[in-house]
Amino acid sequence: NLASVWGLPVIFVCENNLYATQMPFAKATKVQDVYKRAACYGLPGVGVDGNDVLAVYEAAGEAVRRARAGEGPTLIECKTYRTVGHYVGDPGTGYRPREEIEKWKARCPIERFKQKLLAESWASAEELEQVEKQVRALIDDAVEFARNSPWPDPKEALMNVYADYVGGGADA
Repeated sequence: NLASVWGLPVIFVCENNLYATQMPFAKATKVQDVYKRAACYGLPGVGVDGNDVLAVYEAAGEAVRRARAGEGPTLIECKTYRTVGHYVGDPGTGYRPREEIEKWKARCPIERFKQKLLAESWASAEELEQVEKQVRALIDDAVEFARNSPWPDPKEALMNVYADYVGGGADA
């Protein structure tokens, strides 16, 4: 609300993966298009296929244009799907039909965009292979860096927390 009241140059992105923990989003709310709620705050809301790279890019581009022009915030809802569970210990299979999961896996945004690039001759298979190798190398380097880095000091968890701890909890 304040972002709208103050006309802040903010872009809110909602990754709507169609599930609220283990419940279909459609069973948890009457208004299933989150972007429509933006109107209640006086800001534009845009709904896009979150698995369509170009649709997300175009919506983000317009939101950035609005923000830079001083036209205030925008809410972008990207409807997508999480093909894994809600958390590491959740297999995500007990409450979702296997067919539903497979249907969405077939709509992988990376694979869809790759096919678009090839179909439109925007890139060759060789160029895409080279990009993938470069990205994999960056990821491998980042993982190696993380694994070889020391654990942070636990005190860092309290940095920039603007409340004094007064006790209580399990130790009380």
